[in-house]
Formats: sequence, C-alpha cells, structure tokens
Amino acid sequence: MRAFFKKIVMQTKGKKVTYFNIKNEIEQFVESSGVEKGLLVVQSPHTTCSVIFEEMVHDYDFNGYEYLQVDLNKSLNKLFPPQETEGEYYRYPGPKHMAFAQQGEDDTYIKDPGLLLNGPAHLKGSLLGASESFVVWDGKVQTGEYGDVYFVDWDYNRPRKRNCYLMLIGE
Repeated sequence: MRAFFKKIVMQTKGKKVTYFNIKNEIEQFVESSGVEKGLLVVQSPHTTCSVIFEEMVHDYDFNGYEYLQVDLNKSLNKLFPPQETEGEYYRYPGPKHMAFAQQGEDDTYIKDPGLLLNGPAHLKGSLLGASESFVVWDGKVQTGEYGDVYFVDWDYNRPRKRNCYLMLIGE
C-alpha cells in the first residue's frame, strides 16, 4: 500500500461563482502514481468551496457556465439569495466575527467589510460538501463515461488563490 499527495492551486476571478474542471489533473495524478487499485480523495480546505461530481456538458451560456452549472446556481440562489447587506436574510457575520476579521494582519476587511458578506457561500459549501472520493480500478479513476470533477468556489466577493488536495492510497 502506497500513498500519494498533490496540491492543485487555482486562481478565482471574483464577481461570479468559479468552477474548475479538474478531472484531467486528477487522471494525470493517478496515472503518474502507477496505482492500479485504490482510493482517491479530492478535498477543498476552504469553507466556501465544494468538490462536486457531475456529468460533462456540451452547452454554455454567455458567461461561460455549463448549463448544469447555470441550473445549480439558480437553484442554490433560491435557497440562499445573495447577501448584499448585514441582517438581510442572514445573521452571519455577527459583530464578534467582524471584529475578529478586522484584527488580522491583512487589512482587507478593514478597507471593505462587505467582503465578509459571504454567508450564502458558506451555506452552499456546507450543503454540497468539501470532498469527493473515487475508486481507482485498473489505474483509472472510476468517474464513468460522462463524469467530470469540479472544484467550485461559491465566494465571489473577491479574487483568491484556492487549493485543492488530492490523496491517493493504493497498490
């Protein structure tokens, strides 16, 4: 039994939910490991991000979203409408959290406290989860013929670097 690790770093653009199709990177990672049978975990360490497994899609809207992403965004926005001001729909962030954020070394939140209005992103991340696990069989990630793996950043308040961790255990 062997274990392999990899970190994928992605840059979001801000202003909209960001989807990264990471299936090719995952397949290359598994192939380079030489593992024939094992378990692959794909995980986000960020509380406003998710890792999801979804069918590949051929159609895109004018914003560059795949149609299933458009449908997912619309559905989740019905559950969790955008947060434009404190106290509207959401209690988060509370006064103690605001004070905590403004005490940090980074003065980003002092300059723009509105960046903390990301309650819906946290709720979407909680609902959809931060990881997916996949069986590796005969050296291939078992995503089926049409399955893709996406890293999603629900927090569109500002551009950020995001990490995704891969851990493969197998033989």
